[in-house]
Amino acid sequence: MQTRTAAVIGASGYSGLELTRLLARHPGVRVTALTSDRWAGERAAARLPLPSELAALAYRPLSESEAVEAEVAFLATPAEVSHQLAPRLLARGLTVIDLSGAFRLADAAAYPGWYGFTHQHPALLAEARYGLPELARAGLAGARLVTNPGCYATAIALAVAPLVKSGLCSASGVAVTGLSGVSGAGRKASEDYSFCEVDEDLRAYRLGRHQHIPEIEQTVARYAGACEGLSFTPVLVPIRRGILASCVLRLTGPTSAEALSEALAAAYAGEPFVKVMAADRVQVKDVARTNLAHLGVALDARAGVAVAVSAIDNLVKGAAGQAVQAMNAALGWPEATGLELLGG
Repeated sequence: MQTRTAAVIGASGYSGLELTRLLARHPGVRVTALTSDRWAGERAAARLPLPSELAALAYRPLSESEAVEAEVAFLATPAEVSHQLAPRLLARGLTVIDLSGAFRLADAAAYPGWYGFTHQHPALLAEARYGLPELARAGLAGARLVTNPGCYATAIALAVAPLVKSGLCSASGVAVTGLSGVSGAGRKASEDYSFCEVDEDLRAYRLGRHQHIPEIEQTVARYAGACEGLSFTPVLVPIRRGILASCVLRLTGPTSAEALSEALAAAYAGEPFVKVMAADRVQVKDVARTNLAHLGVALDARAGVAVAVSAIDNLVKGAAGQAVQAMNAALGWPEATGLELLGG
């Protein structure tokens, strides 16, 4: 394994912190740059317990991100920042793993409505490879630009796509409730996410307009052939990290619970990070701080639906761990490299 140098851009956010921790233990990576306006000038050792070489690195301001000395750049930055920075890094010959939504949607015309800005790089949208290896592995080898999936999109697409592809469930009328820990909102200071506001409460938000909706439909359609009219209710829950998604899919005809479970199990046979189990055994605590996705499906024959349940850690499989897995796939390394020792 040839060692690659890497930079973490936006290293003080939750995803950036997770990336720094993961890359510090990766046998094929040497981190050479960390950027953050919040911590500019501080040594990494002041923020994280890290190996000596990495601990001695000083955080640099975001304005210096374009000039980082590295072969791989991880962008843990808002979509608007990634949209401007990624083309410049690619022009210098770097491999870019973008954790934002800047390059997730294939249609540039969708960006003003879902992300609030006009996309200026349609050619890169066509080039970007979706970094969900379990559903999009074929496109990752040798990729220059990897667009990391959203956390909700990861949990939901993994559960829904194989069931639609199997023909047992309809591609239309999928209804999802996704419960997410507060870290999914990032580290920004906001009254809405303060302890007194979120403790002992549940809150639905961005109903019908969450930016992951078109990404989920696009991902399922690419893998399974179709997906339309997905309804998504995101819910904020008072835990630090983790996502539990409950996905209701219409059956296309009579089937059995065993057939539904077999469709999931067959799709993920041999996958190192996906485990299929009974739906009522899927729990956030079992995947927290890991790159695992736990999935299950139950049959509700009376209602004529399947209920698929998935759990991931939004900061690992939903962000930093998946970015490392996708980098491994892009570079031709075993996908579990650097992720094997993560435990819940």
